[in-house]
Amino acid sequence: MAEGMDKADLLDLHMLVEHVGPLRAGDHVFREGDAFEAIAAVRSGTVKTYTVDRDGHEHVLGFYFPGEVIGLDGIHGDRYPCNAVALDTVMLCRFSFPKISVLATQLPGLQKHLFRLLSRDIGRAALLAGDWTADQRMAAFLVGLSRRLAARGFSPNRFQLTMARTDIANYLRLAPETVSRVLRRFQQDRLLLVDRREVELLDRAQLDALAEPLLRD
Repeated sequence: MAEGMDKADLLDLHMLVEHVGPLRAGDHVFREGDAFEAIAAVRSGTVKTYTVDRDGHEHVLGFYFPGEVIGLDGIHGDRYPCNAVALDTVMLCRFSFPKISVLATQLPGLQKHLFRLLSRDIGRAALLAGDWTADQRMAAFLVGLSRRLAARGFSPNRFQLTMARTDIANYLRLAPETVSRVLRRFQQDRLLLVDRREVELLDRAQLDALAEPLLRD
C-alpha cells in the first residue's frame, strides 16, 4: 500500500494502523454478519475466509498470506459477508475503513491500490468457476500460491501449505481424496516433492502449463 507515497503520505497512513495479535489458530478476525469497520493486512501467518450454508456445510473462499489484505468484500452492505479465521499464529495491521476512506480521497494512489486489491479478490474467486480438471485446479492453486509468495519476497519453489488438505479440497471444489491422489501423482511424475506440509516445486514449466488456462490474465 506504500507504493508511490512520499514520507508525509506514509506518516498519515501509519497513524491509522492498529497492530492486532497474536491470534491463535481458530481465532476469528471477524464473523459473517459483523458490522464492517476495518480492513486488515496480514503481517504474519495465514488467514482463511469461509462461509457456512444453511445445512451447516463450510465453503472455503480463500487463503491470505503476509502482505495481503482481508475484509475488502465488506465494503458493500457494511457487513462482512464471510468469516475470517487464523490457521496458525497471525499478526495483523488493522485500518479503520472510515478513516482510510477519507485519506484515500486525498491520495489518489491509495484509492487506486484499494480498487486493485478488490478486483484481484474478485478475479481469484472467478478462477474456480470453470470446468477445469483436478490436475489443472491443483496446479493453478500451487502456481498461484508460488507467485503470491514470490511477490512478497518468499521462496517461489519451496513453501509450507499452512492449510489442511481438507481446506484445499473444499476451496478447489474437489474431494479430499482427489487432492491427495493428484499430489501423489504429481510427486510420482517429478513435478513436485511433498514432505508433510512442505512442498517443493520441481518442474515449474509443466505446472505452469497446466495452470495457464486458469491463471491467464
